[in-house]
Amino acid sequence: MIERPQWTSKPDLASRRFGGTVMWATDELFAEKENLINDWVPAHRPETFGPRGQLYDGWETRRRREAGDDMAIVRLGLPGRVSGVIVDTAFFKGNYPPYISVEACAVDGYPSPGELTAWEPIVARSAVNGNQENFFPVANAKRYTHVRLTMYPDGGVARLRVHGTPIADPRQVDFEALDLAALENGASITGCSNMFYSSPNNLLAPGLAANQAEGWETSRRRGDGNDWVTLKLAGAGTIRFAELDTTHLKGNAPGWASLSGSADGGERWFELLPRTRLQPDTRHRFALVDSPEVTDARLDIYPDGGLARLRLWGGLTESGRATVKHRFEHS
Repeated sequence: MIERPQWTSKPDLASRRFGGTVMWATDELFAEKENLINDWVPAHRPETFGPRGQLYDGWETRRRREAGDDMAIVRLGLPGRVSGVIVDTAFFKGNYPPYISVEACAVDGYPSPGELTAWEPIVARSAVNGNQENFFPVANAKRYTHVRLTMYPDGGVARLRVHGTPIADPRQVDFEALDLAALENGASITGCSNMFYSSPNNLLAPGLAANQAEGWETSRRRGDGNDWVTLKLAGAGTIRFAELDTTHLKGNAPGWASLSGSADGGERWFELLPRTRLQPDTRHRFALVDSPEVTDARLDIYPDGGLARLRLWGGLTESGRATVKHRFEHS
């Protein structure tokens, strides 16, 4: 088994779950470009043929008979700083590209593919192996909004994962009323007790969970104690409402939950929401009266289970606003 780099624990900025989309590709005759950013692990059923050949859970182009290389452009669902890229060639054995490269750019608004310019390399032309995840660390502190994958010269890639740190544009943030726990606003997971079934990053994802797999779920606890997750907020702020959403968690929702806050990066914790009973498959909203300024939050679930989403609605303090602006201006 290949050891996964630490940066793979960061959110996949390109994921469809976070709003990513494959805008354009030079060719997709054998398998659709949209498969590149599917959230699930690639699957394969041999000897399942459609009108154009074997069906693949990935992006596959025709065999080139002329000069050129195949490309696909992805608009990131969460613009941010890229820490590493995975080019997953799962089940592509005799038809994977021998080499790939990845470029990125940062633009305002919603340009069409043809309007994207100023591409910068983040993964130089590199060899890849078939039927496996190929890991490429990225050492670049810039914030990007789009990436372009090039295959030399053609072939198939199952998934493109772009792991990194979301960075919000302060021009599009209401500092007085926002979700302090949202990935898209700059919040991040800092630790958790267990993520056997799914990542705690899902707790902070945009929108509602479409199914049970789009939340955070732990394994069944057989000993003492309880499961928990900690997060750094988008910036220092005051929380006015906490939303604990157990949608789709029916036989595996926690029995109870509590919420704590910290004003010093998690060194000391104080109570925001006492241990409170939860119902399965329910969006719970709790008002937090006179909540103090916090920089970090901790969710404890008792004894185990899962949540679809965690929302912490409130406003940024002056120091929190400065943090969001600094993060954007220095990326």
